[in-house]
Amino acid sequence: MKKIKDFTEGHILRQIITLALPIMGSSFIQMAYNMTDMLWLGHIGSGAAAAVGAAGFFVWLGNSLGFTTKFGAEIGISQSLGAKSTNRAKLFASHSVIMGVSIALIFTVFIRLFADNLVGIFNFQEADVVKMSTEYLMIVSLGMVFTFMNPTLSGIYNGTGNSSIPFYFNTVGLILNIALDPILMFGYLGAPALGTNGAAIATVFSQAVVTGLFILHLSSKRSPFPNFFNRGKISPQIAKSIFKFGSPIALQSGMFSVFAMIMARIVSDWGAIAVAIQSVGAQIEAISWMTASAFATALGSFVGQNYGAKKFDRIRKSYFHTLSITLLFGIGASILFIFGGEMVFSWFIPEPEAIKMGGVYLRILGYSQTFMILEIVTTGAFNGTGKTIPPSITGTLLTAARIPLALLLAYTFAMELDGVWWSITLSSIAKGTILFIWFRIAFNRLLRNQNIEIETKSILIRLLPTRIRQQVFSMLQRNKKN
Repeated sequence: MKKIKDFTEGHILRQIITLALPIMGSSFIQMAYNMTDMLWLGHIGSGAAAAVGAAGFFVWLGNSLGFTTKFGAEIGISQSLGAKSTNRAKLFASHSVIMGVSIALIFTVFIRLFADNLVGIFNFQEADVVKMSTEYLMIVSLGMVFTFMNPTLSGIYNGTGNSSIPFYFNTVGLILNIALDPILMFGYLGAPALGTNGAAIATVFSQAVVTGLFILHLSSKRSPFPNFFNRGKISPQIAKSIFKFGSPIALQSGMFSVFAMIMARIVSDWGAIAVAIQSVGAQIEAISWMTASAFATALGSFVGQNYGAKKFDRIRKSYFHTLSITLLFGIGASILFIFGGEMVFSWFIPEPEAIKMGGVYLRILGYSQTFMILEIVTTGAFNGTGKTIPPSITGTLLTAARIPLALLLAYTFAMELDGVWWSITLSSIAKGTILFIWFRIAFNRLLRNQNIEIETKSILIRLLPTRIRQQVFSMLQRNKKN
């Protein structure tokens, strides 16, 4: 049995970084795959990038539904281990797998029945784009069970504090995917040239391999939960808790994908090339949000254990430590996007019009990167405490606001496509700001309920120079005594 990590004692920042690095490694390999995928598709043409980008929204929707079991497992396992209840943690793990497979099968049937109608949402005028998108979606639907299971199985290991195993297995799958893409798309090494269908086949095969690796490990002596597949009785209470923890996150991400599809439909008024800009640009933007998501996942597991152990000071410190690291990435991404957007985009779609439009997209989105990271990390802190509803409310409502704001800016204020991009940036700024304030209020209320003195050192004071900060702390202490 693999030893389960205890985050309730020890150096906070070191533990978070140690847990986050493998997750971030997986994220960057995933980003490398997505970017490589778009590089190959871009060389087929902007139509191929638009077709796969459109179909990708429904894969995204499937991933979102899978968050119910992924985060249900992560939160339930970490909190159970923090409370020293290994048996309950195992129940969360086994139940999440059963629920994940069930949801995946239902979603697969839905995709296969309505693939033509789903692609029709984008109103593509180019028949070849419609054909490529529909065929791609039909193929990837065959691997939807793997799309659901790999994040759920990763969540099981993340919840135990062992993020290395998901990193290793997902790395194998992603490298395999990167290698198979050009072979199957362009017919290298004697394989048939399948175009976008080749990309779909590579994705399904690679994800199946990852699922197989997870199953083998869970069945071995190194499994975090011995006899994992010797399932006992179904516990309605555990299933309900998984749904309670994970469904708000799944709902938020699912609605996010729906809103993104509606935004893509608005963007399609400027042609398939504009949809390709949105799809490729989102992959480039993953530089910052995948980094933040890795740290947010690590923070969620760390906070979950300490929340179960009622060690609230470690929760507060871990939150600000994580913010201080990730915001540096956000600032770096902002500088890159604002001043080097066209150069970055030129690597993906070598068409002059696409390079110019892509540069504008990245420049506008560059202004929101630090706020997006603030939102993602704060969401991780909320998730660790099991309070997944506040991020869901904030994310869903303000992401929905992008649609009327995009229409207003694009048409009423005649900003055209730039107005759509500005609606994304402005909503991200609002989400990060509001969620940060909400967490501070909620955490202070939690401390009051536990009869713990509220920390007076605000994040703003922490940003002051050392000498001035020390003077402020001294003044606060004198006022406190008086």
